[in-house]
Amino acid sequence: MATQSARLSTDFSQPAPLTHSAQGTALRRVLGLSALVFFGLVYMVPLTLFTTYGVVTEMTGGRTAAAYVVTLLAMIFTALSYGFMVRRYPIAGSAYSYTSKSFGPAVGFLAGWSLLLDYLFLPMINYLVIGLFLNIAFPEVPAWVFVLSAIGLVTALNVLGISSVSSMSNLIVAAQAVFVVVFLALAGKTLAGQPIDLMTPFLGDGSQPGLAPLMAGAAVLCLSFLGFDAVSTLAEEARDPKRDIPRAIVITTVGAGALFVILAMVSQLVFPGSTFKDADAAATEVMLTTGGQFLEAFFTAIYVAGAAGSALASQASVSRILFSMGRDGILPERVFGRLSQRFHTPTTAILIVSAISLLAIVTDLTTLASMISFGALVAFSAVNLAVIRSYLFSDRQRQPGDLLRYGLLPLLGFSLIAWLWTSLAGLTLVIGLAWFALGFAYLAIQTRGFRRKAPEVQFSEVD
Repeated sequence: MATQSARLSTDFSQPAPLTHSAQGTALRRVLGLSALVFFGLVYMVPLTLFTTYGVVTEMTGGRTAAAYVVTLLAMIFTALSYGFMVRRYPIAGSAYSYTSKSFGPAVGFLAGWSLLLDYLFLPMINYLVIGLFLNIAFPEVPAWVFVLSAIGLVTALNVLGISSVSSMSNLIVAAQAVFVVVFLALAGKTLAGQPIDLMTPFLGDGSQPGLAPLMAGAAVLCLSFLGFDAVSTLAEEARDPKRDIPRAIVITTVGAGALFVILAMVSQLVFPGSTFKDADAAATEVMLTTGGQFLEAFFTAIYVAGAAGSALASQASVSRILFSMGRDGILPERVFGRLSQRFHTPTTAILIVSAISLLAIVTDLTTLASMISFGALVAFSAVNLAVIRSYLFSDRQRQPGDLLRYGLLPLLGFSLIAWLWTSLAGLTLVIGLAWFALGFAYLAIQTRGFRRKAPEVQFSEVD
């Protein structure tokens, strides 16, 4: 059996398996295109729009649909960059692996460390929402009981393997699809016979004019698109990663983005204006106006199920990033870089993520949300730059078509992401920079003041 370095391969016409240099750490390749798309959709939670709908509507003066269009545009370019990188390096680890292979292990670690801020706290938000909503429905049961039960169930499914996660994802996406159809049908009935101005959701009510409020809303909505990044973490569990992962990333991004825009438009038309009794619970007012108590109860049930599915998918993703970083030696290998011999899953990493998620019992939603934005934009920026570095400089692919695909497109993606950076809240920047500084200090200790090279991602391409 002949082997050659993966970084020297530039023929992406046929998928070649990449295995890690550490023996016994190969993940099972069981996922096809449809399973990858469903995984991304359930991670993004199609109904996640209603989590921030009231806040963004007030922030933008009723222009949530327009803010989603801006965010979607930035995400499409970034999704293409993820696709380019996964064709080159079809390995687990997402932005961490891509940045490590393009800029070196030290920069890769900092990108991966920043991305961890997203993945570690996203399951917590889902557990917190589950506890809050179910406590409202069953006030005699404390919220922490629901939180602990959800953590236990999600952890068990992730330990059993990615096939169980995939199956559960399909059911949750199907249930949310049913709700979306019912919501749109009842909204159509509510709007029947009324004068409708389809530009209102894009122009707003004039309460927050100008570009700055729109960009501030778009920056918040970036978090709705983390699902396409999660798809890339499953590259070592896809049957044909070089073909199916890029396709799944683009399909997930465009499909979910279009759905977000449509739902935002309809919600604004049904419930005009940008003022709510409680912006955090604005979805309740929209549902009551659209379909009364029935739709409100239906929404609550499906939303809780979607939060559970998002927790399932996000815990699967972060455990694989920790596994990848542990396997490379940048985190303790004995703790993070081992797979369960029975289930072939990173069990220790999964259990550690579950333990961290217990903070959902004592943490508030606003604090958790502010911790996520920073990492998302760092990762997106790093991947866009990694495409330029890998293809135009390392491989010197500089034909006109290459300059367009690997130069202009990722540069546009990076520029749009950088523009959104300027709209982040001050608290988000403080928390994000503090987390980044902590990662920098850890890396300095690991490399003895940067006198020793950081562990590198090592893969071999098997012929």
